[in-house]
Amino acid sequence: MLTAKNIVKRYGHLTVLKGVDIAIGKGEIVSIAGSSGAGKSTLLHILGSLDKADEGEIEINGQRMDSLSVSRLSAFRNKHIGFVFQFHHLLPEFSALENVCIPGWIAGDKKKEVVLKATVLLQTLGLADRLENKPQQLSGGEQQRVAVARALINNPSIVMADEPTGNLDSDNARELHQLFIDLRNQFNQTFLIVTHNEELAKMSDRILHMKDGKMI
Repeated sequence: MLTAKNIVKRYGHLTVLKGVDIAIGKGEIVSIAGSSGAGKSTLLHILGSLDKADEGEIEINGQRMDSLSVSRLSAFRNKHIGFVFQFHHLLPEFSALENVCIPGWIAGDKKKEVVLKATVLLQTLGLADRLENKPQQLSGGEQQRVAVARALINNPSIVMADEPTGNLDSDNARELHQLFIDLRNQFNQTFLIVTHNEELAKMSDRILHMKDGKMI
């Protein structure tokens, strides 16, 4: 599903990523663990095309990322990569349902079909009675589940999650861990997760450890 070879990233004289290789199969849940400053989030953002590597190659679902123009890369990212961040980044002026629909509308899908799909996703994630609630009317765990639904709306090839439980209490974190596993089992969804949470990492199929910009 995803392969990356010799990923190098520099900021000025500081080399943050020092030739990282990674390969993830379809339906895998893979966690990247390591101390702060190891380069985990930088790697995730580069793999998700939110940032650009100075060296290396990335391929997702058979598509070389460096061969795409800026506009095509943006369209590919919207369709094939779902994101869940520590801070949910929901738009406060929109309802839960509208927040989930936005990537589908950006992709140009029919409005009614996107609304129906978003409704089913939110129902599946236990939010059937929260469709019209604004983010500030939801608990932290509910907001993060809305963010997960938004990440799934376009049937992405892979979901990339950056410290997804970092702002959740232990009960909500455990529920989100189980949700990822359920989604993989039900839909064969692929996940790449950056986390400090040992419990979440241990529930993954594989744990990759980073230190000083390298896989160890």
